[in-house]
Amino acid sequence: MIQLAQILFILSVLVILHEFGHYIAAKIFKVRVEKFYLFMDVGFSIIKKKIGETEWGIGWLPLGGYVKLSGMIDESMDTEQLKQEPQPWEFRSKPAWQRLIIMLGGIIVNILLALLIFTTLYSTVGQKYISTEVVQKNGLAFGEVGKSVGFKNGDKIVAVDGKPVNVKFNRLTIDVLLSNKITLERDGQRVDMSLTDENIGKILGMEGKSFMSPRTTFSVDSISADSHAKKAGLLKGDKIVAVDGIKVHYFDELNSLLNNRANDSIELKIDRNLKEVVIKTKLNKDSKIGFMPKMAALDKEFEVVNKLSFGEAVSAAAKESWQLLVYNVKQFKLILKPKTGAYKQVKSPIGIARMLPETWDWEFVWGFTALFSIALAFMNLLPIPGLDGGHALFTIAEMVTGKTLSEKAMGHVQTGGMIFLLSLMALTFGKDIYQWVAETLLAK
Repeated sequence: MIQLAQILFILSVLVILHEFGHYIAAKIFKVRVEKFYLFMDVGFSIIKKKIGETEWGIGWLPLGGYVKLSGMIDESMDTEQLKQEPQPWEFRSKPAWQRLIIMLGGIIVNILLALLIFTTLYSTVGQKYISTEVVQKNGLAFGEVGKSVGFKNGDKIVAVDGKPVNVKFNRLTIDVLLSNKITLERDGQRVDMSLTDENIGKILGMEGKSFMSPRTTFSVDSISADSHAKKAGLLKGDKIVAVDGIKVHYFDELNSLLNNRANDSIELKIDRNLKEVVIKTKLNKDSKIGFMPKMAALDKEFEVVNKLSFGEAVSAAAKESWQLLVYNVKQFKLILKPKTGAYKQVKSPIGIARMLPETWDWEFVWGFTALFSIALAFMNLLPIPGLDGGHALFTIAEMVTGKTLSEKAMGHVQTGGMIFLLSLMALTFGKDIYQWVAETLLAK
């Protein structure tokens, strides 16, 4: 329920302010606003009230929202007005430059919102991020797919396409997946490698953006009740420092030593409260000892916190917003490469909600709202009919050529765009609902 509440709160803030951007621009240029809706009121609305010339309401379908402007073909697909003579208060009666500003009003507000949130966060709790330099201190650990495409545990990524890696670790993965050349430090040597689209598809399909992680020390957290290790005396808090006389520092090293040794007998050297203990036990059929590790927490060991003044926060917020916009473009390029399968990773609000934490943290919520606000601005900039970018494209073309599409043609274009967007929504919602149901059933 907390995850659902978070996504509804975030969507509500973003949709209301995005549509307010259109609304305020329309009012500045004296365009009549007939409706202002949070969420879509397909068939009916949860609540509505007319104040002046505008009907304010909340729809039942959480797929964005809209403002209905007089004299404009929009999401409502209402063309009746267009059969009448243009009126001075209608959108179609205004100069192209005014219509362009109205169309871009929501995007502008999204960007300003992100700037405001980042500035506030940076000037109060500080600018926080996971440091790539600190994360890579002991090298990186990779999943099986990561290793199958050429990475090795202990590798350090020092450059991507000849440029030093980003200081923020969460940006490193997308840089790697979009790169032509990755420069690694491996056993003290520089090694260059590259990923094919098929390699990227394997990573995204099997391990996602978490295919690489920091190498950290570990200890025993919990032990399976029926495991051989439990019977042999392994305890919570134990630190495994050697297997059959071979030293172990990191969890990936332990896994490598145990790999393909199903049911084998092994000798573990344990550090137990600074005392050395030796345990002899057996592995299970999956080549596992039978315990869950306690790993170092990313936010504690690797987090950097920069305390910024208000002026510094404004500058950092602008830089962060721009970088997020650039990374949205990069990820969109990845989606456009069919062999990577990145399009399968596109998520609906249901999928996004399932990624959110199960506890309410205002700092996280506002940070995610800012990130999502930039993503929403980017999506609306796409030149797709039905989105702000589609309307803006036709308006710019009109300003350049002096010619406009006929209202009939515009109606057909808008209809095609809406069919495309609704089909995309149906696919993403269907995929996320299917995954949720499947995982729920498997968990039982």
